[in-house]
Amino acid sequence: MKILRKILVPFSLIYAAVTGLRNFLYDKGIKKSTGFNLPIIAVGNLSVGGTGKTPMIEYLVRLLSVDKKLVVLSRGYKRKSKGFYLANAATTIEEIGDEPFQYHSKFKNIRVAVNADRVEGVNTILKTLPKTDVVLLDDAFQHRKIKAGFYIMLTAFDDLFYNDLVLPAGNLRECKSGVKRTDIVVVTKCPKDLSEQKMLEIKKKIAIDSDKIFFSTISYHHSITNNTEEIAITDLKNDFIAVAGIAKPEYFYAFLQCHTTDCLTFPDHHFFSNKDINNILQKANGRKIITTEKDYMRLQNLLPKNQLFYLPIEMLFLKNQKTFLNIIKNSI
Repeated sequence: MKILRKILVPFSLIYAAVTGLRNFLYDKGIKKSTGFNLPIIAVGNLSVGGTGKTPMIEYLVRLLSVDKKLVVLSRGYKRKSKGFYLANAATTIEEIGDEPFQYHSKFKNIRVAVNADRVEGVNTILKTLPKTDVVLLDDAFQHRKIKAGFYIMLTAFDDLFYNDLVLPAGNLRECKSGVKRTDIVVVTKCPKDLSEQKMLEIKKKIAIDSDKIFFSTISYHHSITNNTEEIAITDLKNDFIAVAGIAKPEYFYAFLQCHTTDCLTFPDHHFFSNKDINNILQKANGRKIITTEKDYMRLQNLLPKNQLFYLPIEMLFLKNQKTFLNIIKNSI
């Protein structure tokens, strides 16, 4: 892999030059960014996938939807619809994509929309839902055509952006200097016992105001569910297989203590074919099938309901949660 990376470095330099020029043109106002008289919070990252974006969006939804009319606007990756689409009671996962469908299914007090063109998306939201108080932009850090009022950049503890290279030699969508555009950096998926010394070390390398850097961890529930039944993890007794179609399933498998031979891994955002379903059922051989919450959205109508379960997940801050909450509330 290291040899392959070295071979790809020249292509990364070209990619970095192209994205750098694009950012320069936006920074100087040569290319136009559209702003709105509406609080817009953009959540994103510098790298490709696996930073815990979905738990962060859900955390913000829980925080803001208590007293705000909130709309989540996403690209709707791999959806089969085109243009602007506002989710409704009859919406399917194919029409808006797995992550937006998860938000739509889980939070009944918000609205969820998809549009690859975020400017057009916000304009349509303002026309369709004029009483909207806040828009959350899902995965929009590189979408420079729109100017959000506040940016949250995520980077995973085990894959920190400053240690990475630009595509294709690495996983960065743009140069590391892109971090300067953000208002807050959240280091996600940290060990729960992360030391103060390690936090300081990371803050120095991120090289922005340390008061803008926060650390969070992933917290899995201690029971699985299919929305009608709950089973404690301790009662599973290895009588299950685990299925994941997410960017980095290692945390999921490790928490379940799933034996390698009982783990089925698919690509991120994978839509399961009939062949996939048959393979899963054959592997399970009557045992429980445990998947991630995001994958459950795609599998719930394809596998036996009494056999399929998901493991809920949420994001928790290791420290300074109140400071983070105050910054977000002040931003709107």
